[in-house]
Amino acid sequence: MAELPAPLTPDDFIVFDAKQAAIGQLLFYDKILSGNRNIACSTCHHPKFGTSDGLSLGIGEGGVGLGIDRTAGSGDSAIKKRIPRNAPALWNLGAKSLHTMFHDGRLSINDKYANGFDSPAEEWLPQGLETLLAAQAVFPLTAQFEMAGNPSENEVTGAVHDRIDAGWPILAKRVRIIPAYGSAFVDAFEYIERPEQVTIVEIANALAAFMGLEWQSYDSPFDQYIQGDTTALNTLELAGMNLFFGKAQCSSCHAGSLLTDQKFHALALPAFGPGRTRRFDPMPRDVGRMGKSDRQEDAYRFRTPMLRNVEKTAPYGHNGAYPTLDGIVRHHIEAEPNWARDSLVLPDAAWISQVDFAIQSDTREMDRQRRVRDTVPLTLSDSEIIEIVAFLKALTGTTLNDPRFGIPNSVPSGLPLD
Repeated sequence: MAELPAPLTPDDFIVFDAKQAAIGQLLFYDKILSGNRNIACSTCHHPKFGTSDGLSLGIGEGGVGLGIDRTAGSGDSAIKKRIPRNAPALWNLGAKSLHTMFHDGRLSINDKYANGFDSPAEEWLPQGLETLLAAQAVFPLTAQFEMAGNPSENEVTGAVHDRIDAGWPILAKRVRIIPAYGSAFVDAFEYIERPEQVTIVEIANALAAFMGLEWQSYDSPFDQYIQGDTTALNTLELAGMNLFFGKAQCSSCHAGSLLTDQKFHALALPAFGPGRTRRFDPMPRDVGRMGKSDRQEDAYRFRTPMLRNVEKTAPYGHNGAYPTLDGIVRHHIEAEPNWARDSLVLPDAAWISQVDFAIQSDTREMDRQRRVRDTVPLTLSDSEIIEIVAFLKALTGTTLNDPRFGIPNSVPSGLPLD
């Protein structure tokens, strides 16, 4: 069996300012940061759904409702496209050792640009973003189908289509002219003397402070076990842990204290949805890491997710292909995984449904994807799979039950909460 990881401790996390986090809490749930003022960060990353949304592929800007009850909208406001990938959970994103984010790793800490990050905004990402998490926070705001909206609908997305950084000043002004936000920024940021000085940098740093403090998780039964409490895991969970770090080889990728190697691996998951297509892609496919690196060897590989509270964050996989832990575990180890379309959580949207499975009719593309798989089929019994699933559930902590900030009753913009 592989060596168990070192326990996570408060020292493993970035120290965030509580006053800044309090602003971030309000902004996280406030639709003021979306182009059409109709979606918030929390819509797709809600604590009711383990900081995800419960859907295989998300319903972004233009949708109505929350989680598995969210609809694709109607009329001119209806969504034009599903979000191509599953909404990732937000647990432990304030960890000091985290250096890469997004399913394809398109954001990383890097001195390639003066801002300190290698990101889709390249040199246009502003300087002053204090953490990787703060850098991540600005990108959903500029994404057409996530939060920005469609061209001609609002001034934000119109500006973004000119250049990615052109929309951020518009959003920052929206926020800072609200008196409650303006005065809060002056109070929380030592160098901000008046609201007019607030930019997207302070907004992103506040959002990061909130997420980094709100969703730290290292008190699960497994965490208690590696901290020295050998009674924290029951017999089934302990057997699953031994398999996870041993025979089942899970820890070869889900390694270290965060249970991720932060690298990219191909699982040959079933393909569906609009795909995260590149400029010249002739079909609705998702090539994963290759979309960032442009290297053939990175095709169809996706970043290893962290696993704290994984029980709460279904569906699983970069595209949410499997609704259960049993299903995604079996996919890792079976030579011919059993998967059915009706297992997906895809809210009905008849006007775009023809795209949902179009990729599967492209036999050459499907053959290319099937040939790239980094997991090796293993022979595990049903009882062993039950044990692994029990261990994965033992990674569930108590943070959701007792959050530091929680969901606000209202937000300064006066816009409704989801």
